[in-house]
Amino acid sequence: MIYEIILQALWFILPAYVANASAVIVGGGTPIDFGKKWRDGKRVLGDGKTWRGLFSGTFMGMTAGFGLVVASQFIETSDYSFLNLSDFGEFPIMFPIIFSICFGALLGDTIKSFFKRRIGKERGDDWILFDQLDFILGALFFVFIISELLHLLNILPYNWFLDNFSILHILVIVFITPFLHFFANFIHRRGRKKNVLE
Repeated sequence: MIYEIILQALWFILPAYVANASAVIVGGGTPIDFGKKWRDGKRVLGDGKTWRGLFSGTFMGMTAGFGLVVASQFIETSDYSFLNLSDFGEFPIMFPIIFSICFGALLGDTIKSFFKRRIGKERGDDWILFDQLDFILGALFFVFIISELLHLLNILPYNWFLDNFSILHILVIVFITPFLHFFANFIHRRGRKKNVLE
């Protein structure tokens, strides 16, 4: 059923959503590029990408992921077990899997910022689709790499990513994320305007 695929896809990627949002909310402090400029005279990344945002965002995303692991145990024994919601490999595999999803999301966002600076876009400038999908592509790519590494090291008998993510899951994530991103930005901007007026 399509709604099962959509729910599973959002379940898989929720830690990346939380990591990406948390990095913005609790970020600040020392920039990852330490204020350095690239050969073109522009900042390597900019002030928006900070060490605190990277680590705290990853931590918050992992916390959400561990919450999903606990929830999956209850769902598995309930009337909703047919949804087949992932436990991210159970203990202890869930640690590298969830970490790779969260850290990969922020790594993807950071890499996007590097190229965004190169084409002359400043922090806050829109770069449609790249701004919405950078962290998703980073999360998917990094969890695939970590899953394959765990498989090659015989820690897992299979690639966790390939065993859990179907093409449909990936298409749902790539299709839905921009809409969720635009909606979240709309709510955020409305809230800021309301606060200014008040």
